[in-house]
Amino acid sequence: MTNATSPDSDDERYAVISAGFHGDVATARYGLQHDDALVRISALRALARLGDLHDDDLNLALTDSDHAVRRCVAELAATHRNIDIASLLDDSDVFVAEMAAWAMGERPDPSVNDIESLINAVLHHKEALVREAATAALGSLGDVRGLPAILHACTDKPAVRRRAILALAPFDGPEVDAALQNALQDKDWQVRQNAEDMLQPRGY
Repeated sequence: MTNATSPDSDDERYAVISAGFHGDVATARYGLQHDDALVRISALRALARLGDLHDDDLNLALTDSDHAVRRCVAELAATHRNIDIASLLDDSDVFVAEMAAWAMGERPDPSVNDIESLINAVLHHKEALVREAATAALGSLGDVRGLPAILHACTDKPAVRRRAILALAPFDGPEVDAALQNALQDKDWQVRQNAEDMLQPRGY
C-alpha cells in the first residue's frame, strides 16, 4: 500500500470514498489495509454504505493503532450487535470510549455483556465523560438492570448528574421519584431544570 506520506494518499482516499457511492466494493475493500488511517476510515464507511461491511472487518479494525479508526469502529458497531466493543470503553483515547458507550446505547437488542459493561463504566470509569455517555446509554436502552447505576450517577459530577436525571425517563417507582425530588435541590441549576422538566409530565 502507499505510505501515509505519499501525495497519492489523498487521491486513494477520494477513490475509496467515491467507491462507496458507486458500488465499487473492491476499491472500498482495498482501502482497509492502507497505511493512511484516513483511508482506512473512509474504507470502513464506504463498505458500510455499500452494505458490505462484515463483522470480520470491524473485528480486525477494533485494535487499529490509530484512535480515529477505533472511534469509527465503535460508531459503526452500533448496527453490528455481534461486535464486542466493551474493550473500547477502556480505550486510551477518551473519545473512543465515549463513542463505544454511545454505540452500545443505540443497539436495539443489546447483549448482557453490553449492559454489564455500561453499568461498570458508570460505576467505575475514571473519566467523567465516559461515565456520562454510559449513563445516557443505559437510559436510552431503558433496561431495568441499568437503573441502580443511573441512580448512582445522580450523585456524580454535575455533567454526569445532568445526564443521569434525563436517563431516568424510561423508569418509574419510588427510587426514581426520590432521585428526581432530590435533584430539585441540586447545586447545579441545569440538574434542577432537568428534574423539573422530568417531573412535570409525571404530575408533580
